[in-house]
Amino acid sequence: MKFLMICSYLPSALNFRGKLLEAIAHQGYEIHIMAPELSMFPDEYQQLQSLGYTVHDIPMQRTGTNPLADLKLLKHLYQQIRQIQPDYVLSYTIKPVIYGTLAGWLAKVPHRFALITGLGYAFQNVESGKRSLFQKMVHGLYAQALKHSDKVFFQNPDDLKLFQDMHLLEAEKPTVVVNGSGVNVQDFDVLPLPQNDAGVVKASFLLIARLLGDKGVREYAEAARIIKAKHPTTEFHLVGWIDDNPSAIAQAELDEWIADGRLNYWGKLSDVRPAISQSSVYVLPSYREGTPRTVLEAMAMGRAIITTDAPGCRETVQHGQNGYLVGVKSVDDLVQSMQYFIEDPKLIEYMGQRSREIALNKYDVHQVNAHMMTEMGMLR
Repeated sequence: MKFLMICSYLPSALNFRGKLLEAIAHQGYEIHIMAPELSMFPDEYQQLQSLGYTVHDIPMQRTGTNPLADLKLLKHLYQQIRQIQPDYVLSYTIKPVIYGTLAGWLAKVPHRFALITGLGYAFQNVESGKRSLFQKMVHGLYAQALKHSDKVFFQNPDDLKLFQDMHLLEAEKPTVVVNGSGVNVQDFDVLPLPQNDAGVVKASFLLIARLLGDKGVREYAEAARIIKAKHPTTEFHLVGWIDDNPSAIAQAELDEWIADGRLNYWGKLSDVRPAISQSSVYVLPSYREGTPRTVLEAMAMGRAIITTDAPGCRETVQHGQNGYLVGVKSVDDLVQSMQYFIEDPKLIEYMGQRSREIALNKYDVHQVNAHMMTEMGMLR
């Protein structure tokens, strides 16, 4: 029996789906992975190959909208799938879901699944009722592709409801909401919280994200400026990189934040644990997520959370228990929540402990993967 995963970014297959692939392989399935630009990720490619998986290169432009290029991609996927002859195919992110699912249907793969990990630029501001021509095209393609999937997985109930409200799913289409991608709690142990010179836990904040406007990076930077005017020694850490995305922040903005001392910029990290260990509160002011993996990792390491009352984010925080939910785009809410931790450091310890408990009970990767495999009928 063969299992095929189609993705748009090879490192995510290892970092976000590695434990799922391992569990499926443990069931005796032959693992195949399709992703573009393999030459850019030699380390991940070698690691996946060393695990016994077969990795296939595909001609996918992750952010392009050229119809001819996408038709070429569909043809290539169809031909490769016909050669592999998988019994199961799982696709995630926009282009793999659309073209991977359609190619799997054309190639008569018996079991086809789509995983909606987040909505991104193609769904920005759709609640207002105004959609660009590009968005209408993407949504139409989604509807056609999902029609030919056997089941669609979502990482939060809000995304599922939006797809249903927009009629991107047939009324009878089976759907499942899973608790994100999960987190391997064994890899993210609780580490001591940073302390001040007096040995008291201190408020030290961290954001890990692609440096995009809709991740709330600007709101975080502005909150840091305001807080540091009152509490100059408070630390604000930032991990991430500027992506090729319409909502990416400008390099000049980042340079200004670093130059004025408001942010300690770590750049892009392959291992985020050192940054989390240097912080006591994790902050993600995102406008919308699937389920944010960085939040789960910080929770597993016993960190309090500040995130938005937005789809995908709100599920991770029990307000007042393991952190605070703030309004989307609200710098004032962010500042107020940060002040709570600065003024009462005991909250950091209590809420961090609650985060760890929630990570163990709700987001353990093995529980999430078992749920998905059961729903795909893959457990033997």
